[in-house]
Order: sequence, then C-alpha cells, then structure tokens
Amino acid sequence: MEYIKIFFVNTALLITLAYLANLLFKHTISRVPERTKQVIWIIMAIFAGWLSSFFGYRLDEQVIFDLRYVPLIISAIAYPQPLLLILIGVGTGVMRFTFGINMAAAAGMLNLSILGFICAAISPWIRRSSMSMTTKGLIIILVVNFFNAVNIILFGVIPLYEYISKIMPITFPAGMALSVLFALIARDFHLEHERMRQIEQANALLSEQTEELYKNRIVLEERAKQLMLASQYKSEFLANMSHELRTPLNGILNLSELIAESDDSTDREEIQTYGSLIHRSGEELLLLINDVLDLSKVEAGKLEIVHEEVNISELPMLLYQQFDVIAKQRGLDFTVKLEEGLPETLVSDPQRMQQILRNLLSNAFKFTHKGGVSLTVRQEKRRQGALETSWIEWAVSDSGIGIPKDKQLTIFEAFQQADGTISRQYGGTGLGLSISRDLARLLGGVITLQSQEGQGSTFSLYLPATLEDKA
Repeated sequence: MEYIKIFFVNTALLITLAYLANLLFKHTISRVPERTKQVIWIIMAIFAGWLSSFFGYRLDEQVIFDLRYVPLIISAIAYPQPLLLILIGVGTGVMRFTFGINMAAAAGMLNLSILGFICAAISPWIRRSSMSMTTKGLIIILVVNFFNAVNIILFGVIPLYEYISKIMPITFPAGMALSVLFALIARDFHLEHERMRQIEQANALLSEQTEELYKNRIVLEERAKQLMLASQYKSEFLANMSHELRTPLNGILNLSELIAESDDSTDREEIQTYGSLIHRSGEELLLLINDVLDLSKVEAGKLEIVHEEVNISELPMLLYQQFDVIAKQRGLDFTVKLEEGLPETLVSDPQRMQQILRNLLSNAFKFTHKGGVSLTVRQEKRRQGALETSWIEWAVSDSGIGIPKDKQLTIFEAFQQADGTISRQYGGTGLGLSISRDLARLLGGVITLQSQEGQGSTFSLYLPATLEDKA
C-alpha cells in the first residue's frame, strides 16, 4: 500500500505543478515565441520529474519509486517532437543523480533516457496518425509503463523475484491508472488552454474586423463626399452649360427672326451686322459642342492624334494674330517671345497643340483685367541618369486674378472649378483645362501651373522635342 500512497502523493504534486504551469502559460508564456515555449516546457517537465523523485517512496537508501516518467508521457502527447522528448528523458534521468550517485541512480538515469528515445521513436506516428487524441494517449501510457517495468527488470538493482512477485503487481497497474488520471487532468488543462487561445484569436480577429470595418466606413464616407461633390460640380456644370448654350442660341434665334421680319426699309449694312453676329454666335456654340465632344472622346479613348512636323516659329505667330485683336479690345498687352536655341520643328499634332494653347490664352485673357498676357517658347533639357531628354516649353503668363493654392489641382478636373460662381461671372463651362490636360498627355507632354492669388498665373505646356524623347 505504501507504493499506492506515494503514487497518489506524486500525482497530487504533479497536478499542482500542472495547475501552476497552466496559470503561467495562460498569463505569460503564451505570449512568447514558440521556440521559447518549448525550452520552458523542457525545463518544467524535468523539474516535475525531479519533484516526483523528491517525494517518491524510498525502498531503501538507493531505490526510489515514483511517477517521474509521467511528465514524459504528457510531453509525448503535447509536443511530439523527437529532440524535445529525448532532452526531457535524458534530463529527467540525469536529475536522478541529485539524490546520490549509486547503481540505482545510474539505472534510473538509463531507464528515463531509454523511455525518452522510445517516445521520440513513436512521435512521428503520433503526429501523423488519424486516431483520436484519447486513443493515442492510452497507447503512449501503455508503452511507457510497459518499458518502464521492462527496464527495471533488466537494469534495476532490486532482485528480480522480489520486483515481479511483490512490487510490480502493485506499481504497474497503479502507475497505469494514475498515468491515465493525470493524463485526463492534463488534457482538461490543455483543452482549457486551447479554448483560451481560440478566444484570444477570435477576439483578435474581431478587433481586426472592427478596425477594417472602421477603415471601410471612413473610405465609404470619403467616397460619399466625393460623390456629393461630383454631383454638385456636375449640377454647376449643367447650369453653366445651359447658360452658355442659351446665350448664342438666343442670339441666333433673335437675330434670324429680325432678318426674317425685316422689310425693304432695312438697309443692307444692318442685315450684314445681323449676319456677322449670327456667325459669331454659331462659332461660340460650335466651340462649346466641340469641348463636350472632345471630353467624351478622351474619356472613351477614341481621340486620334496625328503626328507630323510642326514649325515652332509659325504657331506662335498664328496665335498672336488671333489674340492680338482681343488684347487691343481689352486694353491689354500681348507679347510673343521665342528664345534662342529652339529647333526649327518638333513632331506633334499641330491641331491639338493649337487647341491647348488657345484654351490657355483664352483663360489668360478672360481672367486678366489689367497688365498683359505673354506667350514664351523656350527649350529645356532634362537629365535622368545617363539619359538626356529635350523638351519645348510653351509658357502662357498673365497678370490676372490668380488661383489659390488649394484650388490649383481641382481646376484640372472635369466639371470642377476653383469657384462655382466664376463661370457665371466670366463665362465658359470649365472644361477647357481638363481637355487641355488630357490632350497634353496624349501628346506625350504635361501642363504645369504656377500661380499666386491676385498676382497672376503661368500655365506651361511641355512637349517632347522628338519622338525618342517622348518614349
């Protein structure tokens, strides 16, 4: 009965140690890396085996009966890794020498080392087998207890007859039963730990999902604001467009009605005046329609670009002839300057180049009340590593109202303007800069802006001097 009593004492000690280990794992060790967990597990398993021997039953001064192999059983179930099990077995056996260096201690060290190697040998089967954990645990308990008895018979210092007839009939079934009991208790601890780990993972997942939902909500709110602004801009655009369309249409209708109702008393000069006004209104209407059509073509990717040689000196002169009249009517200065070092020609689409520069010059004159407007053409070379590219800059500068810094990107977007009331005050649909930006990209160039509110603006069209520079 002394063996059973001491086995129960060992079991109580191991259960207490397992409970403390469970608390330690739950609140501290669970947060450390896996490699560190394994090292801590090895230390605790060896300590548990030593503690079992410390409170074991002493048959004499050398022989100690205990459940020091139980931590090895639990380790084979929890961490079925060969090296870990060998270390626990050998380490627990070596700790036996702390109770005295003798033949019994050497036999105990050899016994635990062999059990460690046996558990390491069956660990691959434990990992791969599809059996339930309960079945695997029972097999491991049976194997370890069996070989523990065999090792005592082969290497122990107790006389064979005495061990087989008096000790083994009690210790073997008691060891089996208490190993199963402790394994079940340890299994409950393990399941509790697994549940806590799953709860922590679920909480972490919920936190991530909550954070993701919060981010998505912010994105959706931002998109809702953008949609609201887009709707507002389009509403303003439609209002401005209807206003711009009605003006030339009303002019055409009213003047054509006057011509239709004119009699012989109406002189020819007056009719010619009506005709020229109708023609001008028609041109304004055509420009508006062309802007809308160009925008739709660019967005659909169907706007064709025709590359040909463009005379750099001729294009500024054509623009000067067109806008010099407007400058004189408004009392503004208009200058065109071609700097030295320019090539004679560049390869681009002359029609689209004129369209971009006309838009930039029209805006410059529209928003300039005093001072003047200038068009400067210069060449600029840029180097990126070993590659040098050549660009032609067409800079349109004015001394007009300028553009606030926070609106300098907005004005290039379709249907968006620096101020929704500008179109009502100055006229226009606000599509010119958006179309010019898209056309510049199709030509392989870019439009930049430098402006300060109240001090004028400079829009620069950069185009590659050659097709190689564009590439």
